[in-house]
Amino acid sequence: MTRGWPRNMTRGWPRNAMRREPRNAMRREPRNLMRQRAGAERVTNVELFFDLVYVFAVTQLSHYLLNHRSPEGALRTGLLLTMVWLVWAYTTWVTNWLDPEQIAVRLLLLSLVPASLVMSAALPYAFGAGGLAVGAAYAAMQIGRSAFAAVALRGRPLQLNYQRILAWCVVSGMLAILGGLMAGHARELLWVAAVGVDLLGGAVGFYTPGLGRSSTADWTIEGGHFAERCQGFILIALGESIVVIGATLSGLHQIAAAQIGAFAVALIGSMGLWWLYFDRSADESAQVIAASADPGRLGRSAYHFIHPIMVAGIIVVAAADEIVLSHPDAVGDVGVSWMILGGTALFIAGHAAFKLTVWRRVSWPRVAALAACGLLGLLAPHVSALILDGCVSAVVVAVAVVDHATAPVAREAGQGREKTG
Repeated sequence: MTRGWPRNMTRGWPRNAMRREPRNAMRREPRNLMRQRAGAERVTNVELFFDLVYVFAVTQLSHYLLNHRSPEGALRTGLLLTMVWLVWAYTTWVTNWLDPEQIAVRLLLLSLVPASLVMSAALPYAFGAGGLAVGAAYAAMQIGRSAFAAVALRGRPLQLNYQRILAWCVVSGMLAILGGLMAGHARELLWVAAVGVDLLGGAVGFYTPGLGRSSTADWTIEGGHFAERCQGFILIALGESIVVIGATLSGLHQIAAAQIGAFAVALIGSMGLWWLYFDRSADESAQVIAASADPGRLGRSAYHFIHPIMVAGIIVVAAADEIVLSHPDAVGDVGVSWMILGGTALFIAGHAAFKLTVWRRVSWPRVAALAACGLLGLLAPHVSALILDGCVSAVVVAVAVVDHATAPVAREAGQGREKTG
């Protein structure tokens, strides 16, 4: 009996069972890198550090526009801004889901900083010798970040979403690199195709053969955090306009009454743009998206797609302020006039679209302001840049005054009308 006991007891046991047990014991679930949702999420310090690069990017875009005052220069600036915005916005989506306080996510953000800095430094030469740097940096960030998220989210519902995003980013990244290798209009067309792929992907739920389509209901963002991040980019752009005003004033060798007037008008205009966005709509829209049943839809439409229009307007306004401060008495300069009028009109149009998307209401004061900017175009050939800029700033102030005066009425009318966009 003694001899047969070990053999009978072990009969049918898997071979090497004793060796397998320690291996199974060592297996662990994938580390959870997602934010632990417990109410409103705060913007972390490393996210703010990442944003510092984009202060430089906005400055570069403003200077590029100043050095290329033509329709082609404006379109190229718009294309570069779209590339910059997409890199930043895609990162914002990722850090809404993944926790930047986790070392792996923090290292992801820090690894994106040098790539963003290289891209920003190359922006003035994007359609010349710096094309490959811009295209390669764009591709590296879009593909690398999406691949990281697809791995970090393994075993979770959002993993499939980022597998689809990765497939689209591979296509857009290859187009961006090819554009950097080409010259002339071929580069422009390939980069337009690259940003078109990334924008279209979000619009169609990143449909991918074999992987299906994402719905905005899958994009369970924390709306308050996402809104605060986009508000931060508006502040970055407005900060650039303030820096331009101060730096230009500091660089003037002689300050006359016209320069003092231009300084006052530029500052009032920038403060007016801040007021239009932050007085009411910033906080109230953050509350709407935070309470929305489908925050992903509102994040895509009101923030991802519309906010860069307002950023573009601020960049154009900053470039116009520098010109007006330097040459306030210039009369009939078409390039200066379209920048003065076009920058403010872009911002107001973007903000009107934002309010329409969030609250489903037309902002008639902003519609009237756009009409006023159009009428001022008839005046532009006959007045100095300072007078034209003063008229535009007066339009902005008028909208701010109307907003403030109608605030109680609008707030009462908006109760219970939260929309998902």
